[in-house]
Amino acid sequence: MTQFWGVDADPTAQGRIKGARPVAVLDIGSNSVRLVVYERHARALTPLYNEKASCALGRGIAQSGQLAVANIAKALDAMKRFAMVARLMRVGKIHVLATSAVREASNRQEFVSAVEEIMQTPVRVLSGEEEAHFAALGVVAGIPGFSGVVGDLGGGSLEFSAIDSGIDTSGQSFELGVIRLQDDSDGSPAKAAQITREQLKDSIVATVAPGSQFAAIGGTWRSLAKLHQVISKYPLHMVQDYVVPAADMIKVCEEIVSANSLKSYPGASEVSNSRRELVPFGAAVLSEILKAGRFESVVFSALGVREGYLYGMLDPMERAIDPLVQGAEELSILRSRSPAHGNDLIDFTTQYMEAAGLGESASEARLRKVVCLLADIGWRAHPDYRGQQSVDAVAYGSLTGVDHPGRAYLAQTLSVRYDGLKSKWAQSLLPLAGANTAKRAKLIGALFRVAYPMTAAMPGILPRTRFSIRGKHELVLHLPADLAFLNGDHLRNRLGQFANIAGHDTSEVQVD
Repeated sequence: MTQFWGVDADPTAQGRIKGARPVAVLDIGSNSVRLVVYERHARALTPLYNEKASCALGRGIAQSGQLAVANIAKALDAMKRFAMVARLMRVGKIHVLATSAVREASNRQEFVSAVEEIMQTPVRVLSGEEEAHFAALGVVAGIPGFSGVVGDLGGGSLEFSAIDSGIDTSGQSFELGVIRLQDDSDGSPAKAAQITREQLKDSIVATVAPGSQFAAIGGTWRSLAKLHQVISKYPLHMVQDYVVPAADMIKVCEEIVSANSLKSYPGASEVSNSRRELVPFGAAVLSEILKAGRFESVVFSALGVREGYLYGMLDPMERAIDPLVQGAEELSILRSRSPAHGNDLIDFTTQYMEAAGLGESASEARLRKVVCLLADIGWRAHPDYRGQQSVDAVAYGSLTGVDHPGRAYLAQTLSVRYDGLKSKWAQSLLPLAGANTAKRAKLIGALFRVAYPMTAAMPGILPRTRFSIRGKHELVLHLPADLAFLNGDHLRNRLGQFANIAGHDTSEVQVD
């Protein structure tokens, strides 16, 4: 058959990582079929394209034991489009994963063969234990320090894994997916809660120590997180790494279960039509899990089986890479005037911290390194909006390995860097950072404002400067003799502003 969607020229734009070959994962779930194309297979995955088709392959499978013909047709039509997209985007490798609906269906081989013909690649039908394993790796990929229990709620099943020091154990699978529960409970969320409660008696959730954290994966639970953000007026509408006290989440879930519907619930418009009727069943499951495990909090993960599968294919050295640092390095390469200047900023700020005797935790030093790499990503914008666009890029972008307080820190630092000490671009996010983190962000942002008048964002100048503290509280910026001309009003004013923020009594530029 003639294919009319081929392209002869390389479609890659200059705004992409040079030499990167896209990789894709096609995830065939019980509720939806989704294709995600990533810019390249790396520790920090950047989605290049993401499309979902709601096919409800798991609908009725508990009663009939088969995938419904009409739903198969929907899924195969979606995959024809996905195959076209993969060819247009010149995807190097497509991984096709199928989960509970396919693995349980008596007509699965017929369906799998049709998918393989369309996608021209083998389909891997995951066992329940494999699904739990890759879901756990997805959490590790996006939240490297996570320790606790992971739950991945799909349309047909619920998988659990326990994670400790980046290693998952005790994979389990239960027939508690939201579509299956809707069918098994005759459409009653309250009855779904009872069914869940009974099955959880034999789960690892019932054996964990009280006070640990639960990580929630899956589209229905992501919808719950969005609802909670709306009703709590949370300032950052991003599901990844969103943490909620378990008691608060249980209260919301029980309200939704009691209401039996989302029709009149606040924030219901934020939930897609395909998810809306399933959310009460997801709420029933989450509430019972949090109560059974006596968890302290729940953290929501937007990364799951797809990302975990790709993470699991990396070698140990690549797995050890910090995804936040790698993501910041990529943004610096793509958007800054000189990535090398970001490295100069790291050393420049480190030298000040040491001269001033300011201690840092490992996490604080990590965020400072990252924000140095990101410090020049807004230069293409209009001067009046560089701060706003930089804040948007870090607060609402696809960086992983950073929690919400960390995003607030990055946003506030860049806001000050571009628009000064009275900048308001990140103001709404500051409560997420906490007082100490917000203060440190202001400090580093003000220090950037000292650096840029000397360098014009180019490398080589900052390594030739240094700070010292004269007496107890006087800040001195030392310049070499051949750079004496930098000692102008602009630099001295910026240094004075920074010294005031940092708590120094006076400041001086000294030519050595």
